[in-house]
Amino acid sequence: MSVEQIYTGCLAEAAYFVQSNGEAAVIDPLRETTPYITRAADNGVKIKYIFLTHFHADFVSGHVDLAKKTGATIVFGPSAKADFDFHEAHDGEQFKIGDITLELMHTPGHTMESSSLVYINEEGKKEFIMTGDVLFIGDVGRPDLAVKSDLSQADLAGHLYDSLRNKVMKLPDDIIIYPNHGAGSACGKNMSEETFDTLGHQKEVNYALRADMTKEEFIKEVLTGLVTPPQYFPKNAGMNKGINKSYSDILASGLIAHTPDEFKELMENTEDIIILDTRHEQIFKDAFIPKTYNFNIDDNFAPWVGAVIENIEAPILIIADDGREEEVVTRLARVGYDNTIGYLKGGIEAWKEAGYETDSIVSISPKELKVKMMGKINIVDVRKESEFYAEHVAADNVVNRPLDFINKNMKEYDKNEEYYLHCVGGYRSMIAASILKAHGFNNVIDIAGGFNDIKEAGVKVTEYVCPTTML
Repeated sequence: MSVEQIYTGCLAEAAYFVQSNGEAAVIDPLRETTPYITRAADNGVKIKYIFLTHFHADFVSGHVDLAKKTGATIVFGPSAKADFDFHEAHDGEQFKIGDITLELMHTPGHTMESSSLVYINEEGKKEFIMTGDVLFIGDVGRPDLAVKSDLSQADLAGHLYDSLRNKVMKLPDDIIIYPNHGAGSACGKNMSEETFDTLGHQKEVNYALRADMTKEEFIKEVLTGLVTPPQYFPKNAGMNKGINKSYSDILASGLIAHTPDEFKELMENTEDIIILDTRHEQIFKDAFIPKTYNFNIDDNFAPWVGAVIENIEAPILIIADDGREEEVVTRLARVGYDNTIGYLKGGIEAWKEAGYETDSIVSISPKELKVKMMGKINIVDVRKESEFYAEHVAADNVVNRPLDFINKNMKEYDKNEEYYLHCVGGYRSMIAASILKAHGFNNVIDIAGGFNDIKEAGVKVTEYVCPTTML
């Protein structure tokens, strides 16, 4: 097949590599350019176009870098404005790639420049449509991410309804939908785990494509249940309109190996420095450099860094498992954290061998929590509000303080009190515990295994209760 979906699970993002008869196009590329250049070289094709379906908010694209390295033309849909050279395509404009054609279909609604790309094969059949963030599998794009738009969410939702009804849904039912995101992305509300489907099947199962749905009903359903997008979204969207630091320069800076002495000096003398320890949370807890944050690289690392660390321009030092330093730097750059300035050579063992201080966080099992709950303790559930109200530990002294908003809810903690933190599996609670510890809250205890293991340990949980704030 001449369309390859390149899916990146940690971002729930799909880029596309389209090739035919010696030519290729890349659609919605991630920050790093190597995967696309390597594919082109391996397949003996030249990248002719780089298409962006819209100005993405959840990741920073490497389109400018890729264009410089390949000579390809960057293409956006109508009304796009950016600081770099690109071709502003019109609705219905066709682009030849070898023997096939990509037709740009302007589908505003998620943002006003949002466009889809219809793949037309050699026989003139419309086989695939890359829908960007207009149509997902099981969902549609949220209409509240446009940067500096003079349109309301309802206005954008109305445009989205028109784009779907008047354009996308008029395509053949057997056309394959290839979206830009899947389950786990914050660009929609309830995406499927599937990463492609036929339009005909989506008409049957996707709530937003119901044949009898009025525009008013669509707007209401699409806007209901939207939560505040992560704080890095508007920053990434702004970066995608500009010319950013090159990926090669980011790697060169981020992959500087610092001795413990050099690392300590940078920590103490660099303004606004952030130290990220990317080891597994249950290894991190036993010994880490004081005032470091733990974000385990083996989970939704970059989105959680983006949600929690507000200063996207801050210099960052990293502690990583040996051989994973480049992965850390790359995943940070994908969400716009470009200023990594190196890593600790030899890791935490080298730090300890140099005689420098380490800190630790107590982590207890759910069974130990059950015993502790015989007395009065403060339990903090750091899951999202929707998760908490679906089911949570049944106790009077349980509060919900989502990790997403830890910078805002930190004032609700008391440095003289002791707190037992949990999430669903142990990942988010250790992030929260490490951040609180770095800010002087020394009496934080992590619950290993999280809510799933807490239930299995026999701790009583609540039934669903819908708060008035969610009605």
